[in-house]
Amino acid sequence: MARVSLAARRIVAASNARDAFPSDLNDMVAAKLWENPCWLSFRVNYIAHHFNHPIYQMIWRDHRLTQPEHVVLYALGLRDGITAEDIVASSSRPKNTLSRAVNSLLRKKLIRRQQNATDRRRYHLFLSDAGRAIVDKTVPELVERERMMAEALTMQERATLATLLTKIILNAGKWPAEINGETQA
Repeated sequence: MARVSLAARRIVAASNARDAFPSDLNDMVAAKLWENPCWLSFRVNYIAHHFNHPIYQMIWRDHRLTQPEHVVLYALGLRDGITAEDIVASSSRPKNTLSRAVNSLLRKKLIRRQQNATDRRRYHLFLSDAGRAIVDKTVPELVERERMMAEALTMQERATLATLLTKIILNAGKWPAEINGETQA
């Protein structure tokens, strides 16, 4: 019988974390978290959903902005003057969805656009003062939610997690762009 590596034993031990969850955890959620052959992607999505859902509810309640609209504002808060194509590339959201969000934000006067001086087909997007005020109000909420989520980890564990996620992200270029002949976003 082959010896089980320490890494494999750690994965199994982590999978047994199901026992630490409340007994009222939905059985299918528990199965997807702890018995799933696609454990990494499901757990990342689970964490992202539990981060995003309450945040976007708050943003809708307080500012009447949709998820794609806030995605645009957030991107411009990080780097003002980028193009809609930059936001599409960084968010993995469909171009038509973000185009509608940009047009809505323009109508709401939360952003403005400026034609590129050398390529008149391209437009750069900028936050208006009202758009900046929303970003300045919502970003601390995002930061606080992330802090609460990460407080289960030590500082060393957070650094390790950041390093491991970075390795996965940097390897993304090696993932096939198609599965069974279908182009993936």
